[in-house]
Amino acid sequence: MIPKPYLLFIGDAQDELAIKTASGIYEWRSEWCKAQYTYDDAKFHLDLPIYNFEEAIAQEIKTMVIGVVNAGGVLSEKWKITIIEAIESGLNIASGMHTRLRDIPEIKTAADKNNVNLFDLRFNEQTFSTGKGTKRSGKRLLTVGTDCSVGKKYTALAIEKAMLASGLDAEFKATGQTGILIAECGIAIDAVVSDFISGAVEWLTPDNDINHWDIIEGQGSLFHPSFAGVSLGLLHGSQADAIILCHEPTRKNMRGVKTLLPTIKDCIDENIRLGKLTNPNIQCVGIALNTSNMQDSEEVLKEEISRLYKVPCFDPLKDDLSDVVAKIKSI
Repeated sequence: MIPKPYLLFIGDAQDELAIKTASGIYEWRSEWCKAQYTYDDAKFHLDLPIYNFEEAIAQEIKTMVIGVVNAGGVLSEKWKITIIEAIESGLNIASGMHTRLRDIPEIKTAADKNNVNLFDLRFNEQTFSTGKGTKRSGKRLLTVGTDCSVGKKYTALAIEKAMLASGLDAEFKATGQTGILIAECGIAIDAVVSDFISGAVEWLTPDNDINHWDIIEGQGSLFHPSFAGVSLGLLHGSQADAIILCHEPTRKNMRGVKTLLPTIKDCIDENIRLGKLTNPNIQCVGIALNTSNMQDSEEVLKEEISRLYKVPCFDPLKDDLSDVVAKIKSI
Protein backbone atom coordinates (compact mmCIF):
# COMPACT_ATOMS: atom_id res chain seq x y z
CA MET A 1 0.00 0.00 0.00
CA ILE A 2 1.17 3.52 -0.76
CA PRO A 3 1.57 5.60 2.43
CA LYS A 4 -1.13 8.22 2.90
CA PRO A 5 -2.20 11.04 2.90
CA TYR A 6 -1.29 12.36 -0.55
CA LEU A 7 0.05 15.56 -2.05
CA LEU A 8 -1.26 15.59 -5.62
CA PHE A 9 1.24 16.94 -8.15
CA ILE A 10 -0.60 19.08 -10.72
CA GLY A 11 2.50 20.70 -12.20
CA ASP A 12 1.83 22.92 -15.21
CA ALA A 13 -1.45 21.28 -16.33
CA GLN A 14 -2.93 23.17 -19.28
CA ASP A 15 -6.32 21.45 -19.63
CA GLU A 16 -8.80 19.55 -17.52
CA LEU A 17 -8.03 16.15 -19.01
CA ALA A 18 -4.35 16.60 -18.15
CA ILE A 19 -5.19 16.27 -14.45
CA LYS A 20 -7.50 13.28 -14.82
CA THR A 21 -5.33 11.15 -12.54
CA ALA A 22 -5.44 13.71 -9.73
CA SER A 23 -9.15 14.35 -10.39
CA GLY A 24 -9.95 10.64 -10.29
CA ILE A 25 -8.20 10.06 -6.97
CA TYR A 26 -9.83 13.15 -5.46
CA GLU A 27 -13.29 12.23 -6.80
CA TRP A 28 -13.28 8.66 -5.45
CA ARG A 29 -10.81 8.75 -2.54
CA SER A 30 -10.96 12.34 -1.31
CA GLU A 31 -10.12 11.24 2.24
CA TRP A 32 -6.65 10.29 1.03
CA CYS A 33 -5.94 13.69 -0.54
CA LYS A 34 -4.74 16.54 1.68
CA ALA A 35 -3.26 19.10 -0.74
CA GLN A 36 -1.96 19.80 -4.24
CA TYR A 37 1.36 21.04 -5.61
CA THR A 38 1.22 23.27 -8.70
CA TYR A 39 3.41 25.48 -10.83
CA ASP A 40 2.46 29.13 -11.29
CA ASP A 41 1.47 28.58 -14.93
CA ALA A 42 -0.98 25.74 -14.23
CA LYS A 43 -4.38 26.53 -15.73
CA PHE A 44 -6.35 23.84 -13.90
CA HIS A 45 -6.45 23.00 -10.20
CA LEU A 46 -8.39 20.90 -7.72
CA ASP A 47 -10.43 22.21 -4.81
CA LEU A 48 -7.57 21.52 -2.42
CA PRO A 49 -5.07 23.74 -0.60
CA ILE A 50 -1.79 24.36 -2.42
CA TYR A 51 1.21 23.30 -0.33
CA ASN A 52 4.94 23.51 -0.82
CA PHE A 53 7.01 20.57 0.38
CA GLU A 54 7.80 22.08 3.76
CA GLU A 55 4.09 22.59 4.42
CA ALA A 56 3.31 19.07 3.21
CA ILE A 57 5.79 17.51 5.64
CA ALA A 58 4.49 19.71 8.47
CA GLN A 59 0.98 18.37 7.75
CA GLU A 60 2.27 14.77 7.87
CA ILE A 61 1.70 14.09 4.18
CA LYS A 62 3.52 10.91 3.23
CA THR A 63 3.48 10.63 -0.58
CA MET A 64 3.45 12.92 -3.61
CA VAL A 65 1.39 11.36 -6.39
CA ILE A 66 2.07 12.44 -9.97
CA GLY A 67 -1.50 13.42 -10.79
CA VAL A 68 -1.00 14.92 -14.23
CA VAL A 69 -0.44 13.18 -17.57
CA ASN A 70 1.44 14.39 -20.62
CA ALA A 71 2.07 13.13 -24.13
CA GLY A 72 3.94 9.83 -23.98
CA GLY A 73 4.42 9.96 -20.23
CA VAL A 74 7.83 11.58 -20.64
CA LEU A 75 9.39 13.12 -17.55
CA SER A 76 10.50 16.70 -18.26
CA GLU A 77 13.62 18.20 -16.70
CA LYS A 78 11.42 20.60 -14.70
CA TRP A 79 9.36 17.75 -13.28
CA LYS A 80 12.51 15.78 -12.49
CA ILE A 81 13.92 18.65 -10.42
CA THR A 82 10.62 18.99 -8.54
CA ILE A 83 10.43 15.27 -7.80
CA ILE A 84 13.98 15.28 -6.42
CA GLU A 85 13.09 18.26 -4.22
CA ALA A 86 10.07 16.36 -2.91
CA ILE A 87 12.22 13.32 -2.18
CA GLU A 88 14.81 15.42 -0.36
CA SER A 89 11.96 16.80 1.76
CA GLY A 90 11.10 13.24 2.81
CA LEU A 91 8.14 12.44 0.55
CA ASN A 92 7.59 9.10 -1.15
CA ILE A 93 6.72 9.38 -4.86
CA ALA A 94 3.99 7.47 -6.74
CA SER A 95 3.84 7.64 -10.52
CA GLY A 96 1.86 5.95 -13.28
CA MET A 97 3.92 7.38 -16.13
CA HIS A 98 5.50 5.26 -18.86
CA THR A 99 8.92 6.39 -17.59
CA ARG A 100 10.03 4.42 -14.52
CA LEU A 101 11.10 6.65 -11.64
CA ARG A 102 13.72 4.12 -10.59
CA ASP A 103 15.24 4.14 -14.09
CA ILE A 104 16.22 7.80 -13.70
CA PRO A 105 19.59 7.72 -11.89
CA GLU A 106 19.22 11.07 -10.12
CA ILE A 107 15.79 10.16 -8.74
CA LYS A 108 16.81 6.67 -7.65
CA THR A 109 19.95 8.03 -5.97
CA ALA A 110 17.94 10.70 -4.14
CA ALA A 111 15.37 8.12 -3.00
CA ASP A 112 18.06 5.75 -1.69
CA LYS A 113 19.87 8.58 0.07
CA ASN A 114 16.72 9.90 1.76
CA ASN A 115 15.21 6.47 2.51
CA VAL A 116 11.95 7.08 0.66
CA ASN A 117 9.99 4.74 -1.61
CA LEU A 118 9.32 5.05 -5.34
CA PHE A 119 6.06 3.50 -6.58
CA ASP A 120 5.98 2.84 -10.34
CA LEU A 121 2.34 1.89 -10.74
CA ARG A 122 2.43 1.09 -14.44
CA PHE A 123 4.89 -1.74 -13.93
CA ASN A 124 4.71 -5.02 -12.01
CA GLU A 125 6.66 -8.24 -11.88
CA GLN A 126 3.71 -10.45 -12.85
CA THR A 127 4.12 -12.48 -16.05
CA PHE A 128 1.11 -13.36 -18.19
CA SER A 129 0.18 -16.11 -20.61
CA THR A 130 -1.45 -15.45 -23.94
CA GLY A 131 -5.23 -15.35 -23.81
CA LYS A 132 -7.01 -18.67 -24.27
CA GLY A 133 -10.67 -17.63 -24.55
CA THR A 134 -11.72 -20.57 -22.34
CA LYS A 135 -15.08 -20.00 -20.66
CA ARG A 136 -14.71 -18.78 -17.05
CA SER A 137 -17.28 -18.87 -14.26
CA GLY A 138 -18.64 -15.63 -12.84
CA LYS A 139 -19.86 -12.61 -14.76
CA ARG A 140 -18.04 -9.62 -16.25
CA LEU A 141 -18.99 -6.15 -17.37
CA LEU A 142 -16.63 -4.03 -19.46
CA THR A 143 -16.91 -0.30 -20.10
CA VAL A 144 -16.10 0.60 -23.71
CA GLY A 145 -16.00 3.94 -25.48
CA THR A 146 -16.46 5.95 -28.64
CA ASP A 147 -13.14 7.62 -27.70
CA CYS A 148 -10.48 7.71 -25.00
CA SER A 149 -11.07 9.87 -21.90
CA VAL A 150 -14.87 9.74 -22.08
CA GLY A 151 -15.62 8.32 -18.63
CA LYS A 152 -15.00 4.56 -18.76
CA LYS A 153 -13.28 4.50 -15.36
CA TYR A 154 -15.85 6.72 -13.65
CA THR A 155 -18.68 4.68 -15.15
CA ALA A 156 -17.17 1.41 -13.92
CA LEU A 157 -16.69 2.81 -10.42
CA ALA A 158 -20.22 4.25 -10.33
CA ILE A 159 -21.69 0.95 -11.55
CA GLU A 160 -19.75 -0.99 -8.90
CA LYS A 161 -21.02 1.37 -6.19
CA ALA A 162 -24.63 1.08 -7.38
CA MET A 163 -24.47 -2.71 -7.68
CA LEU A 164 -23.02 -3.11 -4.19
CA ALA A 165 -25.74 -0.81 -2.82
CA SER A 166 -28.39 -3.03 -4.43
CA GLY A 167 -26.95 -6.14 -2.80
CA LEU A 168 -25.06 -7.55 -5.79
CA ASP A 169 -21.58 -9.02 -5.50
CA ALA A 170 -19.39 -6.73 -7.61
CA GLU A 171 -15.75 -5.63 -7.73
CA PHE A 172 -14.05 -2.88 -9.76
CA LYS A 173 -11.06 -4.13 -11.75
CA ALA A 174 -8.55 -1.40 -12.58
CA THR A 175 -6.64 -1.42 -15.86
CA GLY A 176 -5.05 2.04 -15.79
CA GLN A 177 -2.85 4.09 -13.50
CA THR A 178 -5.65 6.15 -11.93
CA GLY A 179 -7.85 3.11 -11.42
CA ILE A 180 -4.95 1.33 -9.72
CA LEU A 181 -4.44 4.29 -7.38
CA ILE A 182 -8.15 4.21 -6.51
CA ALA A 183 -8.48 0.42 -6.11
CA GLU A 184 -4.92 -0.10 -4.81
CA CYS A 185 -4.62 -3.09 -7.14
CA GLY A 186 -4.97 -3.93 -10.83
CA ILE A 187 -2.92 -3.98 -14.04
CA ALA A 188 -1.83 -1.04 -16.18
CA ILE A 189 -2.88 -2.85 -19.31
CA ASP A 190 -1.11 -0.49 -21.73
CA ALA A 191 2.22 -1.54 -20.20
CA VAL A 192 1.61 -5.21 -21.09
CA VAL A 193 3.26 -6.57 -24.26
CA SER A 194 0.54 -6.73 -26.91
CA ASP A 195 0.54 -10.53 -27.30
CA PHE A 196 -0.34 -10.91 -23.61
CA ILE A 197 -3.06 -8.25 -23.14
CA SER A 198 -6.00 -10.64 -23.34
CA GLY A 199 -4.17 -13.11 -21.10
CA ALA A 200 -3.51 -10.38 -18.54
CA VAL A 201 -7.23 -9.56 -18.44
CA GLU A 202 -8.05 -13.26 -18.01
CA TRP A 203 -5.61 -13.29 -15.06
CA LEU A 204 -7.20 -10.13 -13.59
CA THR A 205 -10.73 -11.58 -13.82
CA PRO A 206 -10.40 -15.32 -13.10
CA ASP A 207 -13.05 -17.95 -12.39
CA ASN A 208 -15.40 -16.77 -9.68
CA ASP A 209 -18.76 -17.43 -8.03
CA ILE A 210 -21.53 -17.65 -10.62
CA ASN A 211 -23.25 -14.55 -9.18
CA HIS A 212 -20.08 -12.43 -8.86
CA TRP A 213 -19.57 -9.50 -11.24
CA ASP A 214 -16.16 -8.12 -12.16
CA ILE A 215 -16.60 -4.53 -13.36
CA ILE A 216 -13.67 -3.94 -15.71
CA GLU A 217 -12.30 -0.49 -16.47
CA GLY A 218 -12.09 -0.06 -20.24
CA GLN A 219 -9.34 1.73 -22.16
CA GLY A 220 -9.28 3.62 -25.46
CA SER A 221 -11.70 2.79 -28.25
CA LEU A 222 -11.88 0.21 -31.03
CA PHE A 223 -12.11 3.19 -33.41
CA HIS A 224 -9.13 5.16 -32.11
CA PRO A 225 -6.08 4.77 -34.39
CA SER A 226 -3.74 5.04 -31.40
CA PHE A 227 -5.44 2.78 -28.85
CA ALA A 228 -7.63 0.25 -30.67
CA GLY A 229 -5.17 -2.56 -29.94
CA VAL A 230 -5.48 -2.35 -26.17
CA SER A 231 -9.27 -1.95 -26.46
CA LEU A 232 -9.55 -5.17 -28.47
CA GLY A 233 -7.33 -7.08 -26.04
CA LEU A 234 -9.53 -5.97 -23.16
CA LEU A 235 -12.68 -6.97 -25.02
CA HIS A 236 -11.42 -10.47 -25.78
CA GLY A 237 -9.74 -11.07 -22.42
CA SER A 238 -12.70 -9.84 -20.38
CA GLN A 239 -15.02 -12.33 -22.05
CA ALA A 240 -17.64 -9.70 -21.31
CA ASP A 241 -21.20 -10.73 -20.57
CA ALA A 242 -22.18 -7.06 -20.71
CA ILE A 243 -20.78 -3.81 -22.01
CA ILE A 244 -21.68 -0.22 -21.23
CA LEU A 245 -20.80 2.24 -23.98
CA CYS A 246 -19.31 5.54 -22.78
CA HIS A 247 -19.67 8.68 -24.92
CA GLU A 248 -18.92 12.40 -24.76
CA PRO A 249 -21.64 14.08 -26.87
CA THR A 250 -19.89 17.39 -27.56
CA ARG A 251 -16.85 15.90 -29.31
CA LYS A 252 -16.45 15.82 -33.07
CA ASN A 253 -12.97 14.33 -33.38
CA MET A 254 -11.26 11.64 -31.36
CA ARG A 255 -8.85 13.00 -28.77
CA GLY A 256 -5.35 13.69 -30.08
CA VAL A 257 -6.06 12.78 -33.72
CA LYS A 258 -8.07 14.09 -36.68
CA THR A 259 -10.24 10.96 -36.93
CA LEU A 260 -13.95 11.70 -36.67
CA LEU A 261 -15.83 10.26 -33.70
CA PRO A 262 -17.75 7.06 -34.55
CA THR A 263 -21.49 6.88 -34.06
CA ILE A 264 -22.91 5.22 -30.96
CA LYS A 265 -24.50 2.56 -33.18
CA ASP A 266 -21.27 1.72 -34.97
CA CYS A 267 -19.40 1.49 -31.67
CA ILE A 268 -21.97 -0.79 -30.02
CA ASP A 269 -22.23 -3.00 -33.11
CA GLU A 270 -18.45 -3.38 -33.48
CA ASN A 271 -17.88 -4.18 -29.80
CA ILE A 272 -20.64 -6.79 -29.91
CA ARG A 273 -19.35 -8.28 -33.18
CA LEU A 274 -15.76 -8.59 -31.97
CA GLY A 275 -16.72 -9.53 -28.41
CA LYS A 276 -18.56 -12.60 -29.65
CA LEU A 277 -15.22 -14.27 -30.28
CA THR A 278 -14.91 -15.05 -26.56
CA ASN A 279 -18.52 -14.64 -25.43
CA PRO A 280 -21.28 -15.27 -28.00
CA ASN A 281 -23.86 -13.92 -25.50
CA ILE A 282 -22.29 -10.47 -25.02
CA GLN A 283 -24.83 -7.64 -24.87
CA CYS A 284 -24.96 -3.89 -24.35
CA VAL A 285 -26.81 -2.98 -21.14
CA GLY A 286 -26.45 0.81 -21.11
CA ILE A 287 -25.02 3.99 -22.57
CA ALA A 288 -23.15 6.34 -20.24
CA LEU A 289 -22.90 9.99 -21.27
CA ASN A 290 -20.26 12.37 -19.97
CA THR A 291 -22.39 15.52 -19.97
CA SER A 292 -19.89 17.77 -18.16
CA ASN A 293 -19.40 19.95 -21.26
CA MET A 294 -23.06 20.16 -22.25
CA GLN A 295 -24.86 23.45 -21.68
CA ASP A 296 -28.42 22.16 -21.99
CA SER A 297 -30.67 19.51 -23.58
CA GLU A 298 -28.89 16.65 -21.85
CA GLU A 299 -32.12 15.15 -20.53
CA VAL A 300 -33.69 15.27 -23.98
CA LEU A 301 -30.60 13.62 -25.46
CA LYS A 302 -30.56 10.84 -22.85
CA GLU A 303 -34.26 10.10 -23.47
CA GLU A 304 -33.71 10.04 -27.23
CA ILE A 305 -30.70 7.71 -27.01
CA SER A 306 -32.46 5.38 -24.56
CA ARG A 307 -35.50 5.17 -26.84
CA LEU A 308 -33.34 4.56 -29.93
CA TYR A 309 -31.13 1.82 -28.46
CA LYS A 310 -33.60 0.39 -25.94
CA VAL A 311 -31.16 0.48 -23.01
CA PRO A 312 -30.80 2.95 -20.10
CA CYS A 313 -28.89 6.12 -20.98
CA PHE A 314 -27.45 8.04 -18.04
CA ASP A 315 -24.70 10.25 -16.69
CA PRO A 316 -22.99 8.00 -14.09
CA LEU A 317 -22.06 10.93 -11.83
CA LYS A 318 -25.47 12.63 -11.88
CA ASP A 319 -28.23 10.09 -12.40
CA ASP A 320 -29.90 7.28 -10.52
CA LEU A 321 -28.49 3.98 -11.82
CA SER A 322 -31.27 1.65 -10.72
CA ASP A 323 -32.46 1.04 -14.31
CA VAL A 324 -29.06 -0.07 -15.56
CA VAL A 325 -28.49 -2.18 -12.43
CA ALA A 326 -31.85 -3.87 -13.09
CA LYS A 327 -30.73 -4.55 -16.66
CA ILE A 328 -27.50 -6.11 -15.37
CA LYS A 329 -29.44 -8.23 -12.87
CA SER A 330 -31.50 -9.68 -15.72
CA ILE A 331 -28.45 -11.29 -17.37
